[in-house]
Amino acid sequence: MIARLRSAVPHWAGVLPVAAVVLLALIWGRSLSVTLVVLVSPFLAGAVLAAVHHAEVIAHRVGEPFGSLVLAVAVTVIEVALIVTLMVDGGDKSAALARDTVFAAVMITCNGIVGLSLLVGSLRRKVAVFNSEGTGAALATVATVAGLSLVLPTFTTTAPGPRFSPPQLVFAALAALALYGLFVATQTVRHRDYFLPVTTAGEVIDTEDHAEPPTARGALLSLGLLALALIAVVGLAKAESPAIESAVIAAGLPSSVVGIVIALLVLLPETIAAVRAARRDRVQTSLNLGLGSAMASIGLTIPVVALASVWLPGPLVLGLGASHMVLLALTVVVGTLTVVPGRATPLQAGVHLALLAAYIVLAVSP
Repeated sequence: MIARLRSAVPHWAGVLPVAAVVLLALIWGRSLSVTLVVLVSPFLAGAVLAAVHHAEVIAHRVGEPFGSLVLAVAVTVIEVALIVTLMVDGGDKSAALARDTVFAAVMITCNGIVGLSLLVGSLRRKVAVFNSEGTGAALATVATVAGLSLVLPTFTTTAPGPRFSPPQLVFAALAALALYGLFVATQTVRHRDYFLPVTTAGEVIDTEDHAEPPTARGALLSLGLLALALIAVVGLAKAESPAIESAVIAAGLPSSVVGIVIALLVLLPETIAAVRAARRDRVQTSLNLGLGSAMASIGLTIPVVALASVWLPGPLVLGLGASHMVLLALTVVVGTLTVVPGRATPLQAGVHLALLAAYIVLAVSP
């Protein structure tokens, strides 16, 4: 079995998920000391990297834009699992964890991943070229589901505070899920060519020339290892969650920083994948990854959290504060102006990265 793993996948990507699951079994149910937290952290990070590596292998097998969809869903599964496991133990103090994590994911993807991808692509070819039709559709869907799920609760009056009433929550969850499903159908079936990379002349690139796709056997092996890695990520994150929250409190930081830590953890490997695609002049693939992850983060997290709120302790706070709504509005406006021409310079990239920096500064110092 070990020989097969080595021949089909990189050694680290085959070993890390198995090792992380074994470690999870050894520490399950224990209160972790500082020493154990330090020991577990590299395995948690390694399991995340392995999970996204195997998702990327599967993505390469099925091709674009299915590949971006696989990566986005894999990352969102990790994110949803982390949110739910932290909310189970958090009680009232974790009421806003889902909102903070989802909004952090939106800002990191729409400004961080998009900004870095445009910067790399434009520095390489003077302008980063992409399909405005597909990217515009993705941005419109992100803006709509974000507005319905994160902005409206601040202004509704049925439930006290920035919260939905049960009927409103059901509607928001169903709307987010329906819009995400409609987008996936558009991306993969009816208008697949809108989401394929394009050349500077506007010609669609429907082939990948950087590597041979993996065999069916290799893809199935990666699928199994992906499942192991996801189990390890969820379990190890649950074991480390008290240490994360304690560190944030000890540093005197707002509780919303926990959501940023979770989002950064699960999105870092995907950020690397997007930058790599941009370096290969596949900026559209990078934007598919970034905006697709933002959409999946809202479209899948909100329905799951809404369902889990039936048995989770404490309230569910979804409405954003004033400063975050301003940042979201700026992100949508700037994103629209970036997408419409179908090409971007380092200036547009810098604007997106500045918005991400502003979000992080305001999160640490509201």
